[in-house]
Amino acid sequence: MNVTPIVSVSPIVLPAPERGEDLHVRVTAPVTGRDLPIVLFAHGFGSSLDGYRPLTDYWASHGFVVIQATHLDSKRLDLAANDPRKDRFWRFRVSDMKRILDDLDLLTAAVPGLAGRPDPGRIAAAGHSFGGQTAAILLGLRVTDPETGVAEDLSDARVTAGVLLATAGKGGDELTPFAIENLPWLRDQDFAHVTAPALVVAGDKDDLTLLSARGPEWTTDPYTLSPGPKSLLTLFGAEHFLGGISGDEVTETTDENPARVALVQQATLAYLRHVLGVDGSDWTALRSALAPDAHPMGRLDSK
Repeated sequence: MNVTPIVSVSPIVLPAPERGEDLHVRVTAPVTGRDLPIVLFAHGFGSSLDGYRPLTDYWASHGFVVIQATHLDSKRLDLAANDPRKDRFWRFRVSDMKRILDDLDLLTAAVPGLAGRPDPGRIAAAGHSFGGQTAAILLGLRVTDPETGVAEDLSDARVTAGVLLATAGKGGDELTPFAIENLPWLRDQDFAHVTAPALVVAGDKDDLTLLSARGPEWTTDPYTLSPGPKSLLTLFGAEHFLGGISGDEVTETTDENPARVALVQQATLAYLRHVLGVDGSDWTALRSALAPDAHPMGRLDSK
């Protein structure tokens, strides 16, 4: 598969008085090609639009327009611990993504030579950890608002598929007191309405004991509890950052493994190309290569 040079522009600033901070966006795209599919990527808690380049640059170099924002929970913004927006971080994230969708033409026009080349009819949402919840909400995940007690449908029909990386499972009694107090948006998550196709990526050593008593199996809930066409890539030996997808040599990665990152790159790209109607041949080959007991680094299941 050919690799295309890419161009990346940031920050593209969208005024956003309703969130109290302007929305900063990065757009990364191949320098050539037309009818380019789009991926909206949501970072994990505390990261920013500059994170996850091993994935976002890889997707862009293989024909995708990748759009990232810096969400309010980013360490870059350094909001106070008692900031009144804290319990609504999850809602602001969804609003950020919808704002990006609303302003696609403006954002792509800010990248030299990109205007008119993306295909707004082929959009996927992807995200890691907290960002996985953000992407899943656009696909139909319903989160009970800790302030109102209501689980609204915040999905967006413009997003037709997803990639959910090391994403939280259901809440309830499985959550730790820390999670209930500090991440109240995890208390009640309903995956029953996530009918859109999605690839879930989970590490079998992703033991998030600070958040859940379930162990690594917790991050497979987006696959097991969602209806419709789903695939689950289980990575053997992988912890929360799946070998280092958030960046090269970042201190948060506890299981640095370039080969594992390469597998995530290849699997997510093959899936995105398949599910957005570019070419399904790589996905077909990958499903065979990652059949149970066929690959030393992981297993792919589908339903």
